[in-house]
Amino acid sequence: MSLSSNFEEIIQRRRSNRKFDKNIEVPDEVIKRSLERSILSPNSSNMQLWEFQWIKDPVLKEKFTALCLDQNAAKTAKQLVVFVTRKDLWKQRAAWNFNKIKEGISGEPNTAQKKGLYYYGKLMPLAYRSDIFGIFTLIRRLLCFFMGLQKPFMRFGGDADQRVTVHKSCALAAQTFMLSIAAEGFESCPMEGFDAVRVKKALQLPAGAEINMIIAVGKGTEAGVWGPRFRVPYNEVVVER
Repeated sequence: MSLSSNFEEIIQRRRSNRKFDKNIEVPDEVIKRSLERSILSPNSSNMQLWEFQWIKDPVLKEKFTALCLDQNAAKTAKQLVVFVTRKDLWKQRAAWNFNKIKEGISGEPNTAQKKGLYYYGKLMPLAYRSDIFGIFTLIRRLLCFFMGLQKPFMRFGGDADQRVTVHKSCALAAQTFMLSIAAEGFESCPMEGFDAVRVKKALQLPAGAEINMIIAVGKGTEAGVWGPRFRVPYNEVVVER
């Protein structure tokens, strides 16, 4: 079977299942492999401003049923993973990338290495640094405005732009996770219905962290699939130019 056929099978298999078989466990190895694959997901500037909280403690897992508003997916899940954005870790992740590039330098850095060091040493701090007076936000907006007058330029200003960026990256990782779960022969359900404040408190997350989504995993049941899958037609969502 071709890679394309294999992928098509995984895509067709992946459905949001909201009720899992209580008699079938999901081995930890399945979750671990899927999280390892999630780490390989594309993300903005390789900053990897994400964190995957794997809920293994039975007491905490039971608590999450209420935190997920008593959804069936949470009640019947054999495994739970919380996908978290960590914009607050930008300094550590920029430094990590910077040091990775430095480790690969032997003698005089080449052009690509110089660009990489500048990117993580200068541009990432400019992109993510913030202060209570909004000075760096103003600098970014002014820079984007004036540079954008001369040529195409990425418009990256305040906190909202940063949040969108890190949530997009985290969602890509979550999708990789769900596709991996499908490839492993199990089902998943991404949940947006949860009390984000209480989830952060339960996980003892810092103020700068945000919950992207919570994914329930188990062996799906027929009752867990709410009818056939249907989508808006191709020609209504795809614009060929």
